Amino acid sequence: MARITLKVTRPPATTAAPKALSSRAKRAQLQNQRHKPPAPAVAVAPAPAALPRVSGDPARTAPRGEGDRATGSPAAKRSRRGKPLPADGKRRGATTPASGTTRGADRAKAGDGGREKRAPDARGKAAEGAAPQHARAEYRPRTDRGKRRPAEAPGAPATPRAVAVPDANRPPRHEKPDDPRLSKRMSEMGLCSRREADEWIENGWVKVDGKVVDVLGMRVSPFARIEIARAATQHQSEQVTILLNKPIGYVSGQAEDGHTPASVLIRPENRWSDDPSATQFKPGHLRGLAPAGRLDVDSTGLIVFTQDGRVAKRLIGSHSEVEKEYLVRVEGTLDDAGMKLLQHGLELDGVKLRPARVSWQNEDQLRFVLREGRKRQIRRMCELVGLTVTGLKRVRSGSVSLGPLPVGQWRYLRGDEQF
Repeated sequence: MARITLKVTRPPATTAAPKALSSRAKRAQLQNQRHKPPAPAVAVAPAPAALPRVSGDPARTAPRGEGDRATGSPAAKRSRRGKPLPADGKRRGATTPASGTTRGADRAKAGDGGREKRAPDARGKAAEGAAPQHARAEYRPRTDRGKRRPAEAPGAPATPRAVAVPDANRPPRHEKPDDPRLSKRMSEMGLCSRREADEWIENGWVKVDGKVVDVLGMRVSPFARIEIARAATQHQSEQVTILLNKPIGYVSGQAEDGHTPASVLIRPENRWSDDPSATQFKPGHLRGLAPAGRLDVDSTGLIVFTQDGRVAKRLIGSHSEVEKEYLVRVEGTLDDAGMKLLQHGLELDGVKLRPARVSWQNEDQLRFVLREGRKRQIRRMCELVGLTVTGLKRVRSGSVSLGPLPVGQWRYLRGDEQF
């Protein structure tokens, strides 16, 4: 029987392929890398200009610094949290729309406490010399505040501060709230109106107890000595008072209900030719000219216009005692009881009227003398006793009478006339 000999030959040694790490081994390897001491920070150089793409040369496909992204190295496949990427090397939902590459490849480990710093790319987002996007604004000191006083050293003498010293020429401010204001006190003394007093005070024409007062609203004692400068007296002497015989259809004050104010009649051509006053007309006489009293639109007679506040206060002030005389034409029957009511006993709007002097001027005309001027007072009084007013004319104010002044014309108040 033949003997068979078997020869066993070994194949040549080959390099064994590395075994793939399991998931547990990968996690252990990453854990070890995390516990390694952080590498020193490395300054990131600015990215060079992009090189032109050359087909077939992967090294020149992307600029230096982005080779991990281009070649798919492990650094590009490592995520921010250290978890492995899928086998295709792409992170789901992390693709940049513009370039189609992953955002994780743009960040490089800088070793700054585990934080990652974005490397500059070729698109120039972090160009050399440009300020960072979230850089802190440069500090600029405020200039809208004054300089602070330096702190004083302990034991050092206190720095003297400026103290306001009251003006010796200015009178001290009165502190008693019950005392009248200066302008009101001047009006009560009959020196001028309150409006004129304010003007004089602003001009420095008023002295209180020998000191000039130029502050409005100051209160003074009722026993204070008030002096008026000569300039104020001269200014007051230049003010004029005009007497007008108002026709029917004009209102005494401002225009209302389509009626024209009576002041439009005060023109040089309407001045009475027999005016006894030697005053020459000036356009300034119309400035500040105001009616001192009212006269109904359907009434006629004397109406006073003045620039002088003293005249206005005397005629229409709350305590005025100046008499106004009217001639009133009426229709109807008036008995003795009605006449007594007209003289005293009537009231308007719940307020009793002052006593009046009422008498017959002729068989169809009454004469009224009043010391007050309520709105349409005489017409309403006549209605209360059964009379109808068909005509009303004012013929006197105080001691100044209308006289022969024609309707629609005017004259100056003479220097010897007073209300």
